[in-house]
Amino acid sequence: MVTLDESIIARLKTHGKTFEVFVEPEGALAYKKGDPVKIENILAVEEVFEDAKNGDRPNEQDVINAFGTTDALKIAEKIITDGELHLTTEQKKKIQDEKRHRVISIIATNAINPQTKGPHPPARIEAAMNEAGVHIDPMKNVDELVEIAMKAIRPIIPIRFEEVKIAIKLPAEYAVKAYGGVAGFGTLTKQEWQNDGSWIGVLTIPAGRQDELYSLLNRLTKGSAETKFLK
Repeated sequence: MVTLDESIIARLKTHGKTFEVFVEPEGALAYKKGDPVKIENILAVEEVFEDAKNGDRPNEQDVINAFGTTDALKIAEKIITDGELHLTTEQKKKIQDEKRHRVISIIATNAINPQTKGPHPPARIEAAMNEAGVHIDPMKNVDELVEIAMKAIRPIIPIRFEEVKIAIKLPAEYAVKAYGGVAGFGTLTKQEWQNDGSWIGVLTIPAGRQDELYSLLNRLTKGSAETKFLK
């Protein structure tokens, strides 16, 4: 359960009355979007208020008239789903900063420059987002924000989401130890162990992770792995 200091107020006005609960910001946002979040994990206090800041509680009959129950958890579900979440300026900025970082990371990991077939560094993506004036709405989920950001930055930098296939050969002396790390890095579409103990496979990965893959191969095989870009 979240502490009161970390919570925000969720408010619903209905039946001529105001009802409020204290909730954890990120969890409440996720719950409002329909994500599988347990309501008891995001409530700071399992109580319903008329004025949460002053600790004023509503009349029981008003609660029953509005929600048909006095169960605080069921009422909180309704307040969060249908009501408004009131973020403080500091909380809003924190959520925006975290989501901006996640959006940039997702784009850098999964997108490429179609002209060079190479990934865009996070700094370049961030600069393009700043130039395009991309607004990070704390009420939107990250997938929505990624779509918004991609649409905004396409006129500024050549970019698109793409997967690539890379053929890899692990030399016999490193193949067994390196196999797990390589196979878990992406989706194996083909693989074959050779008679000499070496391993050959085709790995499908997000285009933006190419440099990360090559670094992994160099570390696992001391630079002796062979690769071929297929797509």
